[in-house]
Amino acid sequence: MNVSELGRTGLQVSRICLGTMTWGQQNTEAEGHAQMDYALERGVTFWDTAEMYAVPPKPETQGATETIIGTWFKKTGNRDKVILASKISGRSPMIWCRDNAKETRLTAEQIDEAVEKSLRRLQTDYIDLYQLHWPDRQLQVFGGKTYKDYGPDYEPFETILTNLQRHVEKGNIRHIGVSNESAWGVMRFVAEAEKHGLPRVVSIQNAYSLVNRTFETGLAEVALREQVGLLAYSPLAQGYLTGKYQNGALPEGARKTLFSRLQRYEGPGAAEAIDAYVALAKELGILPETLALKFCDTRRFVTSTIIGATTMAQLKTDIDAFDMAWTPEIEAKVDAIHARMPNPCP
Repeated sequence: MNVSELGRTGLQVSRICLGTMTWGQQNTEAEGHAQMDYALERGVTFWDTAEMYAVPPKPETQGATETIIGTWFKKTGNRDKVILASKISGRSPMIWCRDNAKETRLTAEQIDEAVEKSLRRLQTDYIDLYQLHWPDRQLQVFGGKTYKDYGPDYEPFETILTNLQRHVEKGNIRHIGVSNESAWGVMRFVAEAEKHGLPRVVSIQNAYSLVNRTFETGLAEVALREQVGLLAYSPLAQGYLTGKYQNGALPEGARKTLFSRLQRYEGPGAAEAIDAYVALAKELGILPETLALKFCDTRRFVTSTIIGATTMAQLKTDIDAFDMAWTPEIEAKVDAIHARMPNPCP
């Protein structure tokens, strides 16, 4: 298994990151445990979760994924073999994440509560990478195509870092990262950390795939020059880049079939671009998911690519994809499609 350095930490993480958000909703505890067993056997030692999971978010399953990971740690004693990432929810109306709040925010009180609850569910005394799931300031971060100014009402960057620093000093969290963040947001965190001697963000977890390369405009340079590498999520466009939803198909047990909440990948031009990449994979004699995953793995600004599966067969296919040899010819063919149909699914 290939590895990358996480930011400037010296910590080496596997180029594949095990995503977990289906555990507790689409997957049972036993299935989650089986996935962790298999991933570890294959050398996948970097895992990602969140206090909000499982998805779709709802009170009944909030925290279930962390709980499943925690019971696996207790059963196996393998906590020291895993680089574990989790996340605190940004500004949202998901009041069920907190004991007493009108909305989730990145305030001192809520950070304290979220860290303590995650540690209990995970049955560990530290989290290797603690990420801000999305900003405290209001932004259109999940599929937004236009900018809207919501005003200056947000927790200051320095304040957020100061509140996280307390947990770094206690040993509850080792490093911090951001997610669903903008180039301006990353640079503000970096600037405040350097100015005040606060913890420096080491990663950014944003959506990135063949049909969403918006990270390359602005953020890619930040990632490379500031060593805040991308943890690419939704590299398969929530399953669309496998081709399983082509021509309106609704496979049994698939996320769209169950929840019908994948509109981010159904906008104008999306189907045409997805069809083009699926056709290219067929031309190359490989699976569409292999093309999509290896594309992400070959970007210099990517630290790790987050995969997620609901079956063991899917998990094996996803991990196998990273063994594919990428060539300049494949790069040129991918770029040709992107030039014709850029970023239909931001």
